[in-house]
Amino acid sequence: MGVIFDNMDLWPQALGNTLILFFAGGLLALVLGIIVGAMRVSPVPIARAVGTVYVNLVRNTPLTLVFFFFVFGYPQLGLPRLNAVTLGVLALGIYTATYVAEVLRAGINTVPVGQAEAARAIGLPFGQVMTLVVLPQAFRSVVPPMMSVFIALLKNTTVAAGFAITELGAVRAFMSERGENALVVLLWVAAIFVALVMLLSWAQRSLENKWRIAR
Repeated sequence: MGVIFDNMDLWPQALGNTLILFFAGGLLALVLGIIVGAMRVSPVPIARAVGTVYVNLVRNTPLTLVFFFFVFGYPQLGLPRLNAVTLGVLALGIYTATYVAEVLRAGINTVPVGQAEAARAIGLPFGQVMTLVVLPQAFRSVVPPMMSVFIALLKNTTVAAGFAITELGAVRAFMSERGENALVVLLWVAAIFVALVMLLSWAQRSLENKWRIAR
């Protein structure tokens, strides 16, 4: 326990940055993923093409390279300066959005076509068909795979350690400089991630039970 209590100046900051990267990156991924997922099933060919190019390009790029672009390439574009944590959120959110979009697309395909056609028959535009009829049903069917995407996002926050962001993945290096046992530090980091993943699994079960009753 001394590894924790003797370094209370570091653990809260590392955990806090990990949670910021996870929640902010997850929110960005969810919003962007919904938009891209809708584009992937849009009746407009240009929208489908843009969604397809975005998913195939970003998803097939290693996350480390996405971080490299935002940390080292973004400042060269002359855009407003952002701190390292914000750049990490952008990298994680934009990368994870591709997986969210594909999971949602799979969920959208499980909704009977007749329901969308009936909604269009009563005069609803594409946007309302998606938000009022298709997406609510799609979300119910993709809770497990969607939660797997967010669990992967939580683990991917450790990539930020290589880009001067103080989060849980970077704790071992800081602790080693202070003379702490690296193995003990890594075990504590692993324990924290296991606890966070268990919370996400509990949230998944709760949502599944709630929406199963709603059906």
